[in-house]
Amino acid sequence: MRETIRVTVQKLPAHDDITLPRYMTEHAAGMDVVAAVGEEEVILPGERKLIPTGIVIALPEGYEAEIRPRSGLALKNGVTLVNSPGTIDADYRGEIGVIMINHGEESFVVRRGDRIAQMVFHRVCRATWVVTNRLDPTSRGDGGFGHTK
Repeated sequence: MRETIRVTVQKLPAHDDITLPRYMTEHAAGMDVVAAVGEEEVILPGERKLIPTGIVIALPEGYEAEIRPRSGLALKNGVTLVNSPGTIDADYRGEIGVIMINHGEESFVVRRGDRIAQMVFHRVCRATWVVTNRLDPTSRGDGGFGHTK
């Protein structure tokens, strides 16, 4: 059974036409987030741009929202997100922006209302450090990248 949380959202001025993030299928984990650009934004190959979404949110305490790439944009166009996943903390009240990068060979055009990312919600746990001089051993030990088969 999935959990449902209430998230307060506000559309910024001049963005009444922007669709709120929404689930595109019944079992989708992420809501599609759309671009709120004033005019077309062209992202050249190798270039990155901050794309506005036109919304601000207020998450309940103890939750975060992650901004993730859309797999279709990555596969078809080589477009993804620079800081993936991006984290929106419960106390952040600024406009959500999506840092897109074009790894493709062609320019990529972002138009107003284009689905550009996904937003996934998670519970957050906080850690406290327990300082020690020795960690309990494991079968892996300090084996690094590519250590396990």
